[in-house]
Amino acid sequence: MAVTAKDVAREAGVSQATVSYVINDNPHQRISTETRRRVLDAVARLGYAPSAAARALRRGSSDVVLLVLPDVPLGPAVAHLIEQLTDELEPFGLSLVARRNRGEGRLSRLWRELRPIAVVGVVDLPAGAEEEMRAAGIAVVNTVMSSKRDDSTTAVPQNVVGRMQLERLAYRGHRRIGYAAPDDSRVNVFYTLRLEGVREACLELGLDQPDVQQVHLTGEDGERVVRAWTGRDEPVTGVCAYNDETAFAVLAGARRLALRVPADLAVIGVDNIPLATLSAPPLTTVDQNVDAVAAHLAREVAHYVLGTPLPRPLQADALTLVVRESA
Repeated sequence: MAVTAKDVAREAGVSQATVSYVINDNPHQRISTETRRRVLDAVARLGYAPSAAARALRRGSSDVVLLVLPDVPLGPAVAHLIEQLTDELEPFGLSLVARRNRGEGRLSRLWRELRPIAVVGVVDLPAGAEEEMRAAGIAVVNTVMSSKRDDSTTAVPQNVVGRMQLERLAYRGHRRIGYAAPDDSRVNVFYTLRLEGVREACLELGLDQPDVQQVHLTGEDGERVVRAWTGRDEPVTGVCAYNDETAFAVLAGARRLALRVPADLAVIGVDNIPLATLSAPPLTTVDQNVDAVAAHLAREVAHYVLGTPLPRPLQADALTLVVRESA
């Protein structure tokens, strides 16, 4: 059975209230050094761990940081963000809980049940929910990975991702551009802004608008799309893919058609997942620097809940073009 504060009190020969005062280091109660030592020795002998739920009830909040994700597949990039943010928060004594946002009502119930000390939104949180959380004393940090606004210190504007892809292809001399769109509508919050960035850059550079094709993550569908792009009088020679996985499908299609990459078709992805170095050829991609984003988010959360210095805005460092052989 779990050891309780009552067990500790019995072992130390003190009241349960005294145990609570010692465990929580209550500054308003005078506890003698000898009594404090007896309580802490009893805690060590019995292996007592205070209940996080009870602590949250007393304080009105917990040591939990709630990461609110959009309702998207938990691919390599999202999984990496969760892992890194967990690691970055631990030195501050904070724990991460990640949940998808499947509606404002569910989000409201979630934060009320968890009583987090802070909430981090990977995309913009509903305005009503954000106001309620702040009113309840919860720190709210938006990473703004989808929005183009720049009033958050942790901004990773997705339209710039698309712009960087197109500018790389244009620099390499490509004039006819294809865009490999995802086959999952749940990622539209990111996809639409990335494609918008590609279109804006095409307009500024005097290029035709990209030929957008939805690509399923199979070699067969990659072949279908690549055949459509390359089998015309003025073929597509450069492809911006929604992410690295979508780029892999395009590369598979090119390989099935015996096309040379990048000589016949250049391809550039997004996310710089580990497999990008193992594709044939290795994939040129846009790295969103998840490690730096996670470290920055942890420092921003620590500022609001622990009073540490507010980090400088991350925008200038958030994106990196990783040039490999595919484009």
